[in-house]
Amino acid sequence: MNPTRIEVKDLVIHYGDAVAVNGVSFTVGRGEHVTLLGPSGCGKTTTLRAIAGLEKPSGGSIHIDGEAIYDAGARKNVPTEQRGVSMVFQSYAIWPHMTVFDNVAYGLRVRKQGKPEIAASVERALDLVQMRHLADRSASKLSGGQQQRVALARAIAFSPTVVLFDEPLSNLDAKLRAEMRVELRELQRRLDITSVYVTHDQEEALAISDRVIVMNVGVIEQIGTPEAIYNSPRNRFVADFVGSANIIKGRLATSPAAGGARTFEADGGVHLRVTAPHAVNGNETAVAVRTAYIDLEPRADDNHVGGTVRQRMFHGDFVQYIVECPCGNVIVRRPPTKLLDEGTAVTLSFSAEHCVLLEA
Repeated sequence: MNPTRIEVKDLVIHYGDAVAVNGVSFTVGRGEHVTLLGPSGCGKTTTLRAIAGLEKPSGGSIHIDGEAIYDAGARKNVPTEQRGVSMVFQSYAIWPHMTVFDNVAYGLRVRKQGKPEIAASVERALDLVQMRHLADRSASKLSGGQQQRVALARAIAFSPTVVLFDEPLSNLDAKLRAEMRVELRELQRRLDITSVYVTHDQEEALAISDRVIVMNVGVIEQIGTPEAIYNSPRNRFVADFVGSANIIKGRLATSPAAGGARTFEADGGVHLRVTAPHAVNGNETAVAVRTAYIDLEPRADDNHVGGTVRQRMFHGDFVQYIVECPCGNVIVRRPPTKLLDEGTAVTLSFSAEHCVLLEA
């Protein structure tokens, strides 16, 4: 059996003379949850809508379970309703004049299923989102979180091959979004559904995804697990957009350090041992160090950089320090267990593993 459920290859989409998606290629495995992550206008929603059949590309191909649903070369474009996909929208798209039951049943009735089959499918879907007790309630009397659950139940009611999510949690408040992430991830695992999720929220993408595809200006910058994207950003855009990172400028030393490690000569004369996740070409001019991976006291075998605390900001779960160093200002985030006063001299300490050389 083919382990790949979705294959997008060399996808190109134009809006007039503007290129919204420029040669995007990726695959999604069976039961995998992949997130398209990027800023507004990067092409992630356009790509998702192309998979759904709501946008017509101008080049490339899209396959589901090995069957072409769009192929520019073969002039093939399967209608949306024949693709076996379901979509959950940012706006929920709930019919306010219908009950919860009727909203979930709508797609099944369009497919002309029988009443007993519709009832069984709706009840199963509402059970999965814990909404069966509200089946007879008017959708107009639901909270935002409840409406989102109804939209999700409607999407899974007819057992689609693929479920597509277009920023489905962006209209919820922060606490409810966090709760819904947990529920959505658990539901995806229980149903073993294949899903593609779009968001601009990097915390959300890291929390719920098997793999993350980082997009920018219509192209893919990096594909990887949340851990790989966070710990080994490919370039400055990924390091800046996903998580909080310090970008330290400089250049590679001409000769490797002991043990084959690379030495980076940062501005200000600071020498750092670095990790290079890509093939080094010698033109690299920056490294990324995550703010959470820096200690404020020396550790053996780490990079050490002296500095002075210039600003301290309390954020509740962590304290953020801005430390003035020879290589520039460095942001450090530490647990709020030991507070340092502004003006305190410190030694920044971080491993070579967490000092990542970025592609030129």
